[in-house]
Amino acid sequence: MPSITQVILFTDTDGRARFREDAVSLTEGKPDAALSALMPSGGFQLRQSPVGFRSTFHCTGEPQWVFILQGQMEISLQDGSARVFKPGEHFYSADVLPPGQTFDATVHGHWSRQLGDQPLVTLFVRG
Repeated sequence: MPSITQVILFTDTDGRARFREDAVSLTEGKPDAALSALMPSGGFQLRQSPVGFRSTFHCTGEPQWVFILQGQMEISLQDGSARVFKPGEHFYSADVLPPGQTFDATVHGHWSRQLGDQPLVTLFVRG
């Protein structure tokens, strides 16, 4: 059965953001146009970040898919690891603040930045 690799940014049991990869099975459609099952969504937003943009450490407010439409986006974690996403790539951002905890910029979340000479254009689709 065909599948697509889904990169997931999540909050691990120690409260720190991590990356993992899961397969999304393409069980619907036809052999020449395989589809995943229909997934619910809660709306979408487009964002443009200028050349030189860099956020501070933060957690995702609501789990959401992030699709890179233009430019490049780097996501860096507290442990120093990072991934770069290019146009046509995506990830599921679900590194929410653990229940009952107060945000600590030395433990929680990730930061993001625009890379290259093009503004970063992203599509956020709420999960």
